[in-house]
Amino acid sequence: MQLIDGKAIAAQIKKEIAAEVKEIMANGGKQPHLAAILVGHDGGSETYVASKVKACEECGFKSTLIRYENDITEEELLAKVEELNNDPDIDGFIVQLPLPRHIDEQKVTEAIDYRKDVDGFHPVNAGHLMQGYDALTPCTPC
Repeated sequence: MQLIDGKAIAAQIKKEIAAEVKEIMANGGKQPHLAAILVGHDGGSETYVASKVKACEECGFKSTLIRYENDITEEELLAKVEELNNDPDIDGFIVQLPLPRHIDEQKVTEAIDYRKDVDGFHPVNAGHLMQGYDALTPCTPC
């Protein structure tokens, strides 16, 4: 059995991505941009999203954190999802789960444009993954 150093491998991959992003931008390309929507103050969710923001910085991506309190309405959240779907500067985004009980998580997940669904939870992406097609792969195991 061979032990691997996951942190070292992750750091190397991030360096390689950062170099690729620099090259893309040097050739006139766009800086990748990830947005994250965080509702409420769940400690685990805050830690997870903070790690994504940090990873973006390390990789040369732009990141935007959008925070809401637990009392946001489902309609307000869906409107923000639609705004991000239509924002050409946003390449991908996540809506961090869990959401407050009064918000239908499935409805929100299905509202995300599958092409910008970084979590891979949209039914199109989940279906492609399950069928072995090319798809956005979830950051964490399903």
